[in-house]
Amino acid sequence: MARTGGKITRPGAPDIPENQRVEAVERALAILDAFDRESPLLTLAELARRTGIYKSTLLRLAGSLQYCGFLIRDADGRFRPGPAIPRLAPLAVVQTASLETRIRTSLAHLASETGETASFYIRDRDDRLCLYRHNSNHAARHHLEEGTRLPLAQGAAGRVLAAFTSGDSSEQATAYFVSVGERDPAVAAVAVPLFSADKAFLGALSISGIRGRFDEARRLAALDCLRREAALFSAQP
Repeated sequence: MARTGGKITRPGAPDIPENQRVEAVERALAILDAFDRESPLLTLAELARRTGIYKSTLLRLAGSLQYCGFLIRDADGRFRPGPAIPRLAPLAVVQTASLETRIRTSLAHLASETGETASFYIRDRDDRLCLYRHNSNHAARHHLEEGTRLPLAQGAAGRVLAAFTSGDSSEQATAYFVSVGERDPAVAAVAVPLFSADKAFLGALSISGIRGRFDEARRLAALDCLRREAALFSAQP
């Protein structure tokens, strides 16, 4: 989360109207979002710096988070996430594991059908993150490692993520994007949005390959495969 014009903002967040959100809740969650693997303990000053929230307000919000078990303040005054968070975490893990299995199955189908690398990206702030991938069997291929971060503004998958997380309906109407040598001169890619059965946007489904082999005809064929796989995926409950 970041603070822009006095308000908490989160790049890549769903486009929820302001009249359906509560600023105090968002500021409280910004406190939890300030922690990470490298910083599991934070002082009040560090929290203020990371969130942009005044210390006096931070203390009140932290008090509510402590009361509900989402935050703990140690004897030395530093804060850390509370026991309510690991209690809820398994619920998300179960859903994520099921979703991962389904997406990986789709990627395997796509890689087999097209002969190229199939990937699933999500938006993480101003980056696109390769969450899952199935690499091509070709010796010369576009090889990706899971966890790779790439610019959001370059590449077909990045354009899909930007379109469906920014609320720009004109961009969303396109429904797919093609990139040829945008990020890497040797790579071309096609990407479509992936939705759940309840129409929630999940991320970008992409096929990428070496530009000389992955020509326009193959890109169009890959687009058909992507659309078909995305439709089958969203039809499953």
